[in-house]
Amino acid sequence: MVKSTDSSISEESITSPLLSEPTSTITSSDSDESPATSNRFISISGFYSYKSLAVLSDHIGSVSCLALCGEFILSGSQGKDIIVWQQPDLRLFTKFGHGDGAVKALITVGNKVFTAHQDSRIRVWKVSRKSENVFRLVNTLPTTKDYLGKFMKQSNYVQTRRRHKRLWIEHADSISCLAVSNGLIYSGSWDKTLKVWRLSDLKCLESIKAHDDAINGLVSYKGVVYSASADGKIKAWRKEGKGPHRLKAVMEGHKDVSLNSVVVSNDGNFVYGAASDGFVMGWEGNGELNSWKLIFEVKAHQMAVLCICLMGEFLCSGSADKSIGVWKRAIGGGLCKVAIITGHEGPVKCLQASPNNIGESIAFVVYKDLTLLSTIKYIGYSVITQIMDIRCKKRKKLPCTQSKGRK
Repeated sequence: MVKSTDSSISEESITSPLLSEPTSTITSSDSDESPATSNRFISISGFYSYKSLAVLSDHIGSVSCLALCGEFILSGSQGKDIIVWQQPDLRLFTKFGHGDGAVKALITVGNKVFTAHQDSRIRVWKVSRKSENVFRLVNTLPTTKDYLGKFMKQSNYVQTRRRHKRLWIEHADSISCLAVSNGLIYSGSWDKTLKVWRLSDLKCLESIKAHDDAINGLVSYKGVVYSASADGKIKAWRKEGKGPHRLKAVMEGHKDVSLNSVVVSNDGNFVYGAASDGFVMGWEGNGELNSWKLIFEVKAHQMAVLCICLMGEFLCSGSADKSIGVWKRAIGGGLCKVAIITGHEGPVKCLQASPNNIGESIAFVVYKDLTLLSTIKYIGYSVITQIMDIRCKKRKKLPCTQSKGRK
């Protein structure tokens, strides 16, 4: 997601692409490394089709996170490296980040890339002035200045484990997710805290004891930040004027079931959560943050849903069962099942989607990771809109889940 560094610009503002010139060759679906079915269309229900367009396999370790930035795709891995791929030919544009803790999440803000790592640090990378395909490390959060301003006072230390203390500006465990909104960066961690950083000087402003278990996902919408946790809850946070962030809403999932990812609809009226029991759940609000209601849940996968993403009226879900679910959002926030995409040999842990108009069809591209083989699959998926709209209304032919409670 591309955000502006100017705090006066809202999170919906989109900046120009980071880079411009390719420097390497493409690893495409025509190569020897591509799966045997990568160039074959597979028909679904007679109306929908998809195919693997490319397999990108230059990572050292398993792919753990993806981000879209204009014409570029950024991917991070457990092997501690970050790769920038250039669309539409998917050339390897540049590679950086070797030697730093495994990359768990990344976001782009202007010409900077923020990466969250398993070593509980956030690293800030910037495009070099001398060369557009060279990223240099410009800072690590918490910054040295932040440390020096706080380490002398005992009141700045908090208990993290038995007989172990840290500065409150530090995360005590792996940082799993990042979000950006209104000039602020948010980081969620397995240490159960949500920290708030100011973009202008990278200072840590707040540390919130947000959940009773690890935070797995973050998303921001118009100044509201939603956090998904292994404690089975999604919480909404908002900054009140010049004061700190306050808890505005709590959305409950299934008992003893982790929530692994969270997304918000374009109008802000629906929140979707991905659960470890294979369900995707949806909550509806009416403009008031304290009035969210669970309106539906659908058994989307046979195993845990690890990630979800929204692209217009489509929701995509990635699962530990090695498949991707494609869903059409129905009136009232429910989901109509469009397709199940298979082909990976490992769990799908991260997803991104982008639209593309082709003739009379609407196509969108899904980017998903292959954790066992350290590759990314680039999947083209096209849908004829008139046929889709008709079939989404026929429940007998196309399963829809709408305003349905769990039995």
